Amino acid sequence: MDNPNTFGSFLNTKRQEQKISLRKFAEMLKISPVYMCNMEKNRNPAPSEDVLERMVSLLLLSEEDKSYFYDLAAKSKNAPTVSRDLPEYIMDRDIVRVALRTAKDMDATDEEWQEFISMLESKRKKIQEEQE
Repeated sequence: MDNPNTFGSFLNTKRQEQKISLRKFAEMLKISPVYMCNMEKNRNPAPSEDVLERMVSLLLLSEEDKSYFYDLAAKSKNAPTVSRDLPEYIMDRDIVRVALRTAKDMDATDEEWQEFISMLESKRKKIQEEQE
């Protein structure tokens, strides 16, 4: 069985959930069915950014699934890359690059990152409550 944590298997699952055949999906994306099949079988890495965006739209992915989709797409590429939704945010904010380099240099643990994420999520929840 395919690894459910790969770009290809995730793509296959989401396509089937939408009840779109492989051939029809390839046609909608303007790519060959063979290329589409090879992606789903993890023989080819994720496609170009514009094709990824069309996939997200056609698959009606939730925000959470979209983030996971982009992460898996980045991991599928041969060269190290960052998920499609992050480079602009990282490059537009000096402090983000400083934070990432500091975390890298300090070899931040998952627990330290989770503490940071929890703090931000708490702030987001407070803002949402204030807006209601």
